[in-house]
Amino acid sequence: MSVTISDIAKQANVSSATVSRVLNSSGYVKEETKKRILDAIKETNYVPSAIARSLSKSETNTIGVIVPDITNAYFGEIIKGISDIAEKNNLNIILFNTDNYLEKEIRALKLLKEQRIKGIIMTPGFGEEKFNESYIKTINNLNIPIILVSADVKFTKLNGVFVDNIKGGFDATNLLIKEGHTKIGIMTGLLSSEPVADRLEGYKKALKENDIPFKNKYVYYGDFKLEKAYELTKNLFEEKDHPTALIVCSNMMTMGVIKALKDENREIPKDLAIIGFDKIDFLDIVGLNITYVEDSPIELGKASMNMLCDIISNIEDENARRLIIAPQIIVKGSEKAHK
Repeated sequence: MSVTISDIAKQANVSSATVSRVLNSSGYVKEETKKRILDAIKETNYVPSAIARSLSKSETNTIGVIVPDITNAYFGEIIKGISDIAEKNNLNIILFNTDNYLEKEIRALKLLKEQRIKGIIMTPGFGEEKFNESYIKTINNLNIPIILVSADVKFTKLNGVFVDNIKGGFDATNLLIKEGHTKIGIMTGLLSSEPVADRLEGYKKALKENDIPFKNKYVYYGDFKLEKAYELTKNLFEEKDHPTALIVCSNMMTMGVIKALKDENREIPKDLAIIGFDKIDFLDIVGLNITYVEDSPIELGKASMNMLCDIISNIEDENARRLIIAPQIIVKGSEKAHK
């Protein structure tokens, strides 16, 4: 049987209310009485119930974090950034993984509201399902501070920390053009993902500004998965006039492209120049120098958590806060044109 407040009260010869005041540091209790209660707690190894305490305070010291794919290192780094700041502010985290399913996201939001948490940090899913009425209603009825990170929702303006992905797509394409490439492909994820749609827009913008015609056949529509990227890359070399360079819009797809090139005995950048999105630590370990667009997911996580803490402290301020972070290109040589 677990020890209760009543058990502590009996052992210390005080009321349950007095024990509660000591546990919650609320209200005056004589030092002698307080010592008796603390001694009783120590002797019985009593652990206060976080749930019971949250019920009395109408909220927990917890925030909810929702991501679409916990197996993707990019989201792992966002969570790391959130966790670093949460720990400094004595906040706990409940984590939900949605696998890009809208219904899982709705369920996570509803469960978090029931848990009386302080706030939510979420990367909306980018599956092919459209935001439905239930999803929109769930978001609008939260009455909890919410911060979007990395990806936005189009039906309302919420607080968020985002990356300038149009700039990312533009800068990656521009770098390849400066290196002498004119046949430049792009491998997208699902276009229902706003970051990917923005990267494609930046790619088109750079081509236009450099008087290079946009060719739809150079757009390879992936799904953020390694397997699809692998298949698309193998198909790419079956085309007569295939690209000499490829921009890859996610880290998992970059891995798929590299695997396909290795299996085809192709060299980077001799057979195909590559610029990826997001750092892949494993590539550095094995000595593969792949140029990539860095949007610092750990910093995104930290910024989103700092924003949430600020909103929790200034709950009366109802203006939506939007922070846009500019990405940087980390040049490592894989963008070079074969002479």
